[in-house]
Amino acid sequence: MEPGLKLSNSERQQFIEAIDNLFLKIELSYHYQFYKVFGSDERLREAKRLWAQSLKKYPAACIDSAIEIVIQTNEYLPTLTEILRACEDSMGSINIPNAPEAFIEAQKSSAPRQEHPWTTPIIYWAAKETGWDLINSSNNLHALKIFSKIYWRLAKEMQAGKSFAILDKEPEEKREPLDLELLKSLRAKHNL
Repeated sequence: MEPGLKLSNSERQQFIEAIDNLFLKIELSYHYQFYKVFGSDERLREAKRLWAQSLKKYPAACIDSAIEIVIQTNEYLPTLTEILRACEDSMGSINIPNAPEAFIEAQKSSAPRQEHPWTTPIIYWAAKETGWDLINSSNNLHALKIFSKIYWRLAKEMQAGKSFAILDKEPEEKREPLDLELLKSLRAKHNL
């Protein structure tokens, strides 16, 4: 979570429940392995703290979906890295692309950006907040990190019920009409 970004009490509660649910499902699915790794209350508490810190950018629904996928596909106790990978993949469960896919979609868009057929409006808003120049820069790794943080924040807000819409058009720059007399004088002056 970005500094200064506050979770509502209901979001915080949903996140805590998702982490508790994750550990409960892991415990029930990988009983002996679970107790070998998280045998004491202190180790379990520290693991929950570490995993919660690592998973905080994902909505609770993604964490719930990810653990279901991991349990169905892993024979052995999953690592935090496997859970993170599954969370990234499970963004589809809330009908939005994962951050790298959204970033690529933002890069492929062109002006006027409001008219682009966005998969979800939060891609547009995340890219706009990141800055179109940075999105299209050659330093994609840095741009992707910034975009991802903003995208996940907006995904959480969307999951919490906030609506995102794209306005039809931003106000166009006011253009001055062409001064034909000035154009004629410049052509005459430069023999064009």
